[in-house]
Amino acid sequence: MPSTVKEATNVLKSNHLKITKQRTAMLEFLFNTAKKKYVEVTSIDDFMRQTFPNMSHNTIYRNISEFADLGIVERQVQGDRASVKFQCDFEHEHHHHFICSNCGKVIELKDCPLSQEIVNQLQGCQVTGHLFQIYGLCPECAQLNE
Repeated sequence: MPSTVKEATNVLKSNHLKITKQRTAMLEFLFNTAKKKYVEVTSIDDFMRQTFPNMSHNTIYRNISEFADLGIVERQVQGDRASVKFQCDFEHEHHHHFICSNCGKVIELKDCPLSQEIVNQLQGCQVTGHLFQIYGLCPECAQLNE
């Protein structure tokens, strides 16, 4: 298995979840298809139901939810479409993305845009988390649009 799938497996083990062939297959699918872009949850469901015909939709969605809660995948919802991406960096979970609106390519941003200036505007608030994503066209897709 690729080393990042091993890291994800270790996260499951450390949280007392069984390493089943279904979870392993889902991790490998995510690593192979959702490492550099978000993949719709329905695509994961389709793959898993083809690979394991007796697997229920509820089990698939529960596993995706558990993976998200453990930081193995990153979730995003746009309208009524949910999608996930395999975690970029298990050592530095806090990060943000540029997402190409055309091809879905994801570029990880190294800096966090949450400035002290914004935090100062939230006096009395306790910030527990935030999301920041930039949408546009990656260089390849921008060239196609010219």
